Amino acid sequence: MAQQMIKGSCLCGQASFQIDMSFQAFKYCHCSRCRKATGSAHASNIFVLPEHFRWISGEKNITRYDVPEAMSFATCFCKICGSPMPHETRSGEQIVVPAGSIDDDPGQHPENNIFWKSRASWYLEPDEITKYDAY
Repeated sequence: MAQQMIKGSCLCGQASFQIDMSFQAFKYCHCSRCRKATGSAHASNIFVLPEHFRWISGEKNITRYDVPEAMSFATCFCKICGSPMPHETRSGEQIVVPAGSIDDDPGQHPENNIFWKSRASWYLEPDEITKYDAY
């Protein structure tokens, strides 16, 4: 039986990719590097095997930054619009896909929070704050 595929892209649409839905993991990461790289309270990352990932367009527009002192941390982004984009881990064993770059329903939810003790001091659980449907 063929795997179900979902697509993703950057903000400007110049880079797009496809992954199958057999994820290895889906996690919120609260480490300081992920917070800095995303400019947010945490990264929302989906991990897939390299054979389950394919660039559709714009791979030439992707720029990678490896933190020199880190064993494995990297970030990739579209050099046109700056959107975080998928990247292969240095080991080559996984592709890290920023969940916000997915255009379709991924069919599952994050399974856990990692590096919880490193979370931002100002972070509140979503259930703890008021919600609005528009700005």
